[in-house]
Amino acid sequence: MSDRTAPMVLEARGLVKCYGHVTALDGADFEVRAGEIMAVIGDNGAGKSSLIKALSGALIPESGEIWLDGARVHFAGPSDARRAGIETVYQDLALAPAMSIAENLFLGREQRRAGLAGSLLRLLDRARMEREAAEHLRELGIGIRSITQAVETLSGGQRQGIAVARSAAFARHVVILDEPTAALGVKESGMVLDLITRVRDRGLSVILISHNMPHVFALADRIHIQRLGRRAALVNTRDITMPEAVAVMTGAVGGGSRGQSR
Repeated sequence: MSDRTAPMVLEARGLVKCYGHVTALDGADFEVRAGEIMAVIGDNGAGKSSLIKALSGALIPESGEIWLDGARVHFAGPSDARRAGIETVYQDLALAPAMSIAENLFLGREQRRAGLAGSLLRLLDRARMEREAAEHLRELGIGIRSITQAVETLSGGQRQGIAVARSAAFARHVVILDEPTAALGVKESGMVLDLITRVRDRGLSVILISHNMPHVFALADRIHIQRLGRRAALVNTRDITMPEAVAVMTGAVGGGSRGQSR
């Protein structure tokens, strides 16, 4: 479980985002502490995707504030969030199937050789990338046959593992996971859940967006329940049951005092 005295890593206050006449975020608040797994749940249309996109720089809110490590930040795009140490794994994983595991881990962050070979000829340091990629996978307990094998040869769970490992390798503060066990079988889902725990154990905060309530309750320290564009409740997992969480999510009961849970 997370430490209630741990500092806030990422916070949002009063986020607003409209698409025409549709209000996706209606004064939304959010927070995640250091070393915490925070689940985000909500019905379709609750504003979960817009909230996560705002936190990851993929969406610019019309008003509201985002704070990282106690300092207000403005993300003009996903690259700003990544530079600030926030990594996101979306459902499509953004992997290149024909490329190797090592190439995918460093996709967009390729390392070049030292000296003129790198600066002028722009030659890649493949040996270094393969060495460091293998080390990242070992640290997270991800077993693969060869770091040079193509991603398209991997199972769904292994591909998810590579996407998570890439984020964990470069994140300094927060890893955001969007439905990481969607379309996976029981065994592969278990592998990904174990991996998420290991990412948290490395000191990173994890934001988990999921419709799978058993997975949410198995992993999360706290649950952010999103409804109608704002936070309906913020609860400690041990203080609420699955049916109660669903009731708040669907509007069958209000969030009440749970909205202030710390």
